[in-house]
Amino acid sequence: MNVPVVVDHTSSGKQHFEVLDGLRGSAAFLIVIFHVFNYSFGFRGPFALVHHAYLAVDFFFALSGFVVAYAYDDQWTRMSVLQFFRIRLIRLHPLVLMGATLGLLGYLFDPFSKATNHTDAKMLLLAFVTSLLLLPSPPVGGRHNESQALNGPAWSLMQEYLGNIAYALILRRLRALTLAIIFGLSGLLLIWTANAKGSLDGGWDYPKIWMAALRLTVSFVMGLWLYRVHDRIRMRKIGPLLLSIVLAVCFQMPVFPKVGEYSLNGLYDAACGLFLFPLIILCGAHSGAGPGMIRLCKFSGHLSYPLYITHIPFVYVLAGYSWTRHPSLNVKLTMISLLIPFVVFVAWLVLKYYDEPVRSW
Repeated sequence: MNVPVVVDHTSSGKQHFEVLDGLRGSAAFLIVIFHVFNYSFGFRGPFALVHHAYLAVDFFFALSGFVVAYAYDDQWTRMSVLQFFRIRLIRLHPLVLMGATLGLLGYLFDPFSKATNHTDAKMLLLAFVTSLLLLPSPPVGGRHNESQALNGPAWSLMQEYLGNIAYALILRRLRALTLAIIFGLSGLLLIWTANAKGSLDGGWDYPKIWMAALRLTVSFVMGLWLYRVHDRIRMRKIGPLLLSIVLAVCFQMPVFPKVGEYSLNGLYDAACGLFLFPLIILCGAHSGAGPGMIRLCKFSGHLSYPLYITHIPFVYVLAGYSWTRHPSLNVKLTMISLLIPFVVFVAWLVLKYYDEPVRSW
């Protein structure tokens, strides 16, 4: 029996891309898996899962470009730049504040990392204030040169802000061909960078912070361009489950070796960002799903941002426990199996009882 396809619409009559929302949720969950397992096992061994899940950030940037263009390209005759900034600030910043606060609390009260979580009170206060403002924070003890020391994943939100500013001031005015040229030229630089560095895992840390702007430019501009041309491209209708499996397989691929002057691992990362992710987004934009799957896509899409921005303080606690207490494999896996649903539940609480009420207010 054929399952009826549900096509959701916004109040203005636009089709809502629920499958893309579901894919955002899948990518956020895979990021959690990546952090939980790799921080607990020191990025080594058979339990260092989804080695390439840092590419989820590039996928997020591309989705953001696509969705921003969809939501606002036709609104500029009745919307000012300041109104656009206000809308985006309300959408994004409440969770930035929550993530920074949870990060500070986790840093102060982590019972297993007292030796490494040691920073002068004034420097820690400065790190908290810069985190609240989503500015690069001063390094603090135990955080490995992270540009967002108290809430590491927030580095990509800082790039999201820069992408939105660039869109409002410049990119929205550009034609699809111009966007394609920018995407192509920056893509070539991305290929060179990925080959030289051996991966695209950079931008979150001060030594490679310059990679953040490159990854944002390539993927965000690509997302804008994809929205401008997606109606001209015919793609197969592939459901969110299969597309999520493709993402999971992409992230789970092994770390590839270097062959001569070529880093197969870096070139693989670049190929995912430049070719695979655009195909996934186009397939998702042209796909529908049954009523049950649509509800799941909505739920995971709503949960994706709070899950992404709130989970890392709890991961640090588990990592500190693993590093200092050296638990057995069974104990460690038990703790991981408890932590994953816990951070999902925390994200749901934050969504329902903080983010949605604050944004509504």
